[in-house]
Amino acid sequence: MNSVCGSQRPLLFSQKEVMPAMKIVHPICCGMDIHKKLIVATIARTGPDGVTTYSQRQFSTMHPDLVRLRDWLVSENCPVACMESTGKYWIPIWSVLEEKVTLTLAHPKYTKAIRGKKTDSKDSKWIADLFKHDLVPNSFIPPAPIRAMREIFRYRYKLVCVRTGEKNRIQNSMTVSSIRIDNVVSDPFGKSARSLMDAILGSGGDFDPKACGLYLEKGLKKKEKEIRESLEGMDLRDEQSVKMQLAYGHLDYLDSMIGRTVDALDLLAKPHEAIIASLMTIPGMSRISAIGIISEIGTDMDAFADAEHLASWAGLTPACNESANKKKSVRISKAGTIIKPLLVQVANAAVRCKDEPYYAVKYERLKRRRGHKKAIIAIARMILVACYHMVRNGETFDPTDIDRKTKCPKYVKASVRSPEEMVEFLTGMGYKVEAPVQSAIC
Repeated sequence: MNSVCGSQRPLLFSQKEVMPAMKIVHPICCGMDIHKKLIVATIARTGPDGVTTYSQRQFSTMHPDLVRLRDWLVSENCPVACMESTGKYWIPIWSVLEEKVTLTLAHPKYTKAIRGKKTDSKDSKWIADLFKHDLVPNSFIPPAPIRAMREIFRYRYKLVCVRTGEKNRIQNSMTVSSIRIDNVVSDPFGKSARSLMDAILGSGGDFDPKACGLYLEKGLKKKEKEIRESLEGMDLRDEQSVKMQLAYGHLDYLDSMIGRTVDALDLLAKPHEAIIASLMTIPGMSRISAIGIISEIGTDMDAFADAEHLASWAGLTPACNESANKKKSVRISKAGTIIKPLLVQVANAAVRCKDEPYYAVKYERLKRRRGHKKAIIAIARMILVACYHMVRNGETFDPTDIDRKTKCPKYVKASVRSPEEMVEFLTGMGYKVEAPVQSAIC
């Protein structure tokens, strides 16, 4: 026993005890440190006595050298390899090695070496040492057909973001030029608004607001007066006119590009039409959203331990950050940079769906207690969990807690406030309602 400040405390372990060695999961494995032009690969071979020997080679990132790397691993009977997800540099290496070697792609935060003691050789050896003890979590990499869908869908996502930026620039130019049609029409880039703006830009700033009715479709004819007022006093200068013409041209080009990506996604998604059709039964889920979810999570749910693991991977669960018996920040993580915005978009559509109020009711209950942001993230997580079970079991959307008559959760009671609503509610449930017969007054 030790005596510290007059008190006796037990030793954590006896001096004679031998600490157990860490388990060797991969007796023969490879760790690779990847760069733009260079790959340092280290094969760690652990014998029955627990002693590890290392053999290391360097390769370039050219395809012939990648083939030599693959042949070297096969000749050394190395069945598994681990590498960092360094930018996009790992993708061609993965493509060459995946047929012959079982690969693990690691997030750099799990393989980071000590600062000040880093070299390419040491980094490669350190990755191999971590991997032989199975201390490196594997990143989810879907099969090649799903990766092809993911590549096109993410490109479409970027194009949509660029298109949104161009729309914002056009609206800023409208504001600077005192063109306030966005205060009147719901979509300043709709058919009528676009025809009107083409006429304004083509007139060189001499457009007569009284002629705006010639460019309005039937739905906006009734707002002709308001649109005319929004154009009075406009000050369209040359620089703003040139800017908007270029932005509109770029917008048309982006629309055509986005359409081509949708066509490409339709071709790639043909083998998964049954899953897409089942996902589209979720309220708020469109076809392109269903394709996007499949391209991100794949169709084999065995890659995830359970639905909670998938939600955590997508960055839709609170973080666990506790120290000294105190819980610190539990904000959601930054993971799921593509699938998280997609699910939030689906959730926003689901809570506005009047025909299917299942998620709308859950959203309102959460919003009253936690606010909009936390409530919409919770709905997005519910939708992802539903997608997990639907894809895994080949089911359509049919929650166990839904009332099939009201399309609401079972714990929600129908609220009726007037006789007319009562009649409509009972009629919808299949009852026949008749007005009482009034007796004559003598």
